Amino acid sequence: MVDILHRIGVKDSSPDKVYDALTTLDGLSGWWASDTKGSVEVGGVIEFRFEPGGFDMQVVELKPAERVLWQVVDGPAEWIGTTVNWEIKQEGEYTIVLFSHVGWKEPVEFMHHCSTKWAVFLMSLKSLLESGTGNPEPRDVKISNWH
Repeated sequence: MVDILHRIGVKDSSPDKVYDALTTLDGLSGWWASDTKGSVEVGGVIEFRFEPGGFDMQVVELKPAERVLWQVVDGPAEWIGTTVNWEIKQEGEYTIVLFSHVGWKEPVEFMHHCSTKWAVFLMSLKSLLESGTGNPEPRDVKISNWH
């Protein structure tokens, strides 16, 4: 199996603020998908809708200001059964986010696309937390015909 891994630092934020952006519908729609709904509690399912489709993530684990873990329960076949993990920690003036999307069966071309798009959306998360304005879909950077 192969994984997507990224790391960002959010300046002058806090683990609590990052956690809120990952665990509230307002936070999630502010940086990832404008069309976000569902239940953000453990066991709940969050529905993220994009122009070309969407993803449903079941919330598996929540550790305030430390960790968020989702499992993909609906979406593209390559995503189903994979997990999305967010580790949050403070390092000086930066809140560090260690992101992983794990469990891909093979590094298909779609995985390359998704890795780049995760990076785009992580920069949107950083922007939301540092400036108050993110770039969620549909305002995100489009990188190909897959969006």
